[in-house]
Amino acid sequence: MPRTGVFVCWCGINIAKTVDVEGVAAASRSLPGVVHAETYKYFCSEPGQNLIKEAIWEKRLDRVVIATCSPSMHQATFREAAQAAGLNPYLVQIANIREQCSWVHSNREEATGKAVALVTAMVAKVRRDEPLQAFTLPVNRRVLVIGGGIAGMQAALDIADAGYPVVLVEREPNLGGRMAQLSETFPTLDCASCILTPKTAEVARHPLIELLAYSEVREVSGYVGAFTATIARKPAYVDWDKCIGCMLCQEKCPRKTPSDFQRGMGPGKAIGVNFPQAVPNRPVIHREHCTYFQTGKCQVCARICPVDAVDFNQAETTQEKQVGAIVVATGYEVVAPDQFGEYGYGKYPDVIDSLAFERLNSSSGPTDGVIRRPSDGAVPKEVVFIQCAGSRDPDKGKPYCSKICCMYTAKHAMLYRHKVPDGQAYIFYMDIRAGGKRYEEFVQRAVENDGALYLRGRVARVYPEDGRLVVKGVDTLSGQNVEVFADLVVLATAAVPSGGAPGLAQALKVGTDEHGFFNEAHPKLRPVETLTRGIFLAGSALAPKDISESVAQASGAAAKVLALFSREELLADPLVATVNESHCSGCFWCRPTCPYQAIEEKALRDRQVATVNAGLCQGCGACAAACRNGAMKLRGFTDEQLLAEVNALCL
Repeated sequence: MPRTGVFVCWCGINIAKTVDVEGVAAASRSLPGVVHAETYKYFCSEPGQNLIKEAIWEKRLDRVVIATCSPSMHQATFREAAQAAGLNPYLVQIANIREQCSWVHSNREEATGKAVALVTAMVAKVRRDEPLQAFTLPVNRRVLVIGGGIAGMQAALDIADAGYPVVLVEREPNLGGRMAQLSETFPTLDCASCILTPKTAEVARHPLIELLAYSEVREVSGYVGAFTATIARKPAYVDWDKCIGCMLCQEKCPRKTPSDFQRGMGPGKAIGVNFPQAVPNRPVIHREHCTYFQTGKCQVCARICPVDAVDFNQAETTQEKQVGAIVVATGYEVVAPDQFGEYGYGKYPDVIDSLAFERLNSSSGPTDGVIRRPSDGAVPKEVVFIQCAGSRDPDKGKPYCSKICCMYTAKHAMLYRHKVPDGQAYIFYMDIRAGGKRYEEFVQRAVENDGALYLRGRVARVYPEDGRLVVKGVDTLSGQNVEVFADLVVLATAAVPSGGAPGLAQALKVGTDEHGFFNEAHPKLRPVETLTRGIFLAGSALAPKDISESVAQASGAAAKVLALFSREELLADPLVATVNESHCSGCFWCRPTCPYQAIEEKALRDRQVATVNAGLCQGCGACAAACRNGAMKLRGFTDEQLLAEVNALCL
C-alpha cells in the first residue's frame, strides 16, 4: 500500500478558527496507508513547503494529501514542492477545507467532521492515483492582438519591441479606439491626440507589426502555441495599396452625412477618414450613404482619384493567420440613447452624451473646439452634467460602476469653464469615486478653481421649456428639490462591452460575465489571463478602465505573452481525456459534448475511433461522462478514483 502523508494547514485563522486542525490530523493518522500527519500555520510558505519536502524524504512518502485552501490557489505550489523532493507532482491531492469547511460553516464540530471526511476522501483517491508526465506542445511565436485602441497598441508594441511578430486586427478603418475621440485626458489635461498620434504612428511603421485595419476575427481554432485565426477584411471600396492618401475623394464627394465619429453632430462624407490624424490615413466608402450604391449614379470619387484606387466591386476577403497567443483588447461602447427617455436623450438635441461633449471640445470636432449647443450653435451659459446615467442602475441592467465617469465629468467641467469663463457647470452625482494617483486632487480643482457646483442626487426628469432644458432633481444633502434651467445637458452614460465582444468570446471559447465583459482567470492573481491557456485580456475588454490602467494591463498581458514565448516548447498539463481504443465503438457521441472541439477521428484497420487532441482538451470531463462504452477516461479522474472518494465519504 502506498505510504501517504497528510498535511493540515491552519491558513492563519482562516481554517483554524472554525476547524480543529489538530483533530483532523489525528483522525488522518488512522486512515489506511497514512504514515505521517502534521499541522502547520502556513504550509504555502517557504518553511511550510520545506516541512513537506523533509517529510517526503524522511518518511519515504509516495503520496501526499494537503488539507488547505482551494486547489486553484496553491495546487501548483505544492506540486512543485513535491517534485523538488523527488515525488511525481500528480501524486499530490488537495483537500479544500477552507472554502468548503471553515468559510461556509460556523459550528466547529460540524466543520471539523466535514474536514475529516474530505481528507478521508482525498486519501482514498490519492492511493489510486498514478504518476503522470506533462507533455510538450510546439509554440508558434507570433501573437494576434484583437483591438487597435490604446490597450491593443501598447500590447502590440511591447511584444514587437521584444522581437516577436504581431498581427494587430482593428475593426474600424483606423487605430485609436475611443481615445481617438477624446479632447484632453485626466488628470493631466494632456491633449489626447498629442499622446495618441505617436503611438499610432509607431504601430504603423513597426517592422514586426502587421496591421489589419477594417477587419474582424471571425473564427479561432487550435490551442495554445498553435491557434489559427480566420480574419475577414471588410470592403473599403478603395484599394489601399494604390491610394496615396491625398483625400481628393473626400474633398470632392458631394454627399454629406452625419458622422458617427462626431456623434452625429457634424457632417461627414460618404467617403473619407474619421479624423485628420487617422492611421492608416486611407479613405473608406460608407456604402449606406454613397449615392452610387443607392442610385447607381455619381462616381465623383472614382473620376477624381489620380491613381484609380476607387473600386466599387471590392468584396470582403478572408485570410488565416497562425499564431501562438492571442491578446483581446476590444474596448468599450456607451449605452444606446433609447435607454434614457426620462432625460430626453435622442429626443432633444441639446441632451448629449459624454463622447459628444468630447467632440465639442476637440479642435478636430464639429465646432473646431468651440463649445456650442447642437440645436442652434449658441454658446451654452449653463451646463448640467448628469453622472451615473445608466451605471449603478439595476433597473437598466447596469448595476456596476463605469469607473471613469467621475473623473471625465470633472474634466468636462474644467474644460467648459476654460472655454466659457462666465459659464456655470452643475454636476448631479451619487458618489465621487476618484481612486487613482492625483485623481482626488483633480476633482477638488474642478470645484475650487473652476467653480463646478456638485449636487448629490439623481435627476428625475429633463424637459424643454422656453427654449431651454429644465433639469429636475434633488439635492439629498440639503433635502431640497432642485430645478436648473440649462442650455446643455451632458450624460455620463454607462460603458458597455464592445458590440462584437459576445461573438468573439464564443469564437475564442472564453467566458463573459452577465454584462458581456470578458472573464479573467482570477481577479487578483491572474487578472490578464483567461481560463483558455494562451488567450490574454487587456483594457476595457474586462471592465471599464481609464487610460493608464488600460496601458498597464496591456503591458501585463504582453509580459505574459513574452513568458509564453520564452521557450520553443510548452509543458502541458497531462490531466486530459484519453481513449481506450479497444472499447471505443466509433459512435462519436462524445464529440458534440466537447466544448473545446478536442475530439477527432482516428482510422484503425477495421473501423474509426475517437481520439483526443491533447492540446485542445481542457480536462472538463464532459466526454467521459457522455461515453456509453466507458472508452473515454479523464486522467486523474477515472471512475475508480472518483468512486474511491465516494465510498470513503459513505463509510
